[in-house]
Amino acid sequence: MEAMYYEKVDNKSVKCKLCPHGCVIKDGELGICKVRKNEAGVLLSLNYGKIASYAYDPIEKKPLYHFYPGSNILSIGSYGCNFSCDFCQNWEIAQAEPMTLELDDKDILLLARTRGSIGVAYTYNEPSIFYEYVLHMSKLIKDQGLKNVLVTNGYINPEPLEELLPYVDAMNIDLKSVKEDFYRKMCKGRLESVMATIKRAAEQVHVEITNLIIDGLNSSEEEIESLAKGVAEIDENIPLHLSKYFPAYKLNLPPTSYDTLVKAKEIAEKYLKYVYIGNVSGIDHNTYCPECSNELVNRPIVGKITGVQDGKCSNCGHGVNLVY
Repeated sequence: MEAMYYEKVDNKSVKCKLCPHGCVIKDGELGICKVRKNEAGVLLSLNYGKIASYAYDPIEKKPLYHFYPGSNILSIGSYGCNFSCDFCQNWEIAQAEPMTLELDDKDILLLARTRGSIGVAYTYNEPSIFYEYVLHMSKLIKDQGLKNVLVTNGYINPEPLEELLPYVDAMNIDLKSVKEDFYRKMCKGRLESVMATIKRAAEQVHVEITNLIIDGLNSSEEEIESLAKGVAEIDENIPLHLSKYFPAYKLNLPPTSYDTLVKAKEIAEKYLKYVYIGNVSGIDHNTYCPECSNELVNRPIVGKITGVQDGKCSNCGHGVNLVY
């Protein structure tokens, strides 16, 4: 399928305008994402409609803790990514071309309404480089009164983001670091573009942030404090998920220590009202009122609302950032 957001340049080359990389792609070659190809001056989306992974997941697994707690959502993903993170946790589909299948639109719509699903989460690989299909399906899903969720690295240009946002209900955006050098060396991208996406998305849809903490790379107390401050400047009510790193792809450092995650949570809670530790069992994942500490959502695995009434804490009446 012909891709959106590109322009033709000399000698049958094209410039992709979907993400901040702005790849200039020669005839017969691929962009950085490996799924947008120039064929005789026409940019094609190679992964349109090609599903590499799908499952029904608890919404908490995205992770989204403040968006319809306790619900299920059909999760689909394709392949390819416009980042090349050394620590990629889904490298088998993000950095390679796996086996895929194609499903009719009507089948996706049917699946999105079954098993208690509230809609579709576009996840596993980077959904923004699955753009044409995500835009197409999100319109159909929205028409059915269902929900669209993006789990994304946030590396997308403003214009395509603006076209997609009216059909999106929630986003979990990876904020991998607040150091530009980390993004350039470890992810092959730029921090400023991700921050711009977070700011714009938070104005229109429900947003939660994930930060994968890697001991010795982005785990310093100063960096965690800077990250929490940066998110709080956008909105102190944005939930932050601090996730544990496990060795994957090109990086073989030890898994993030429990102490690092606990300390990071303590620091982040000075600036943000809702901070969680992810990928760790046996710890408290509940949501509490930031004003009186009343339990709002009980979450042993999936969430159950216990202390919210009319969008406020049932104990003290404090407004809470919760979509339900």
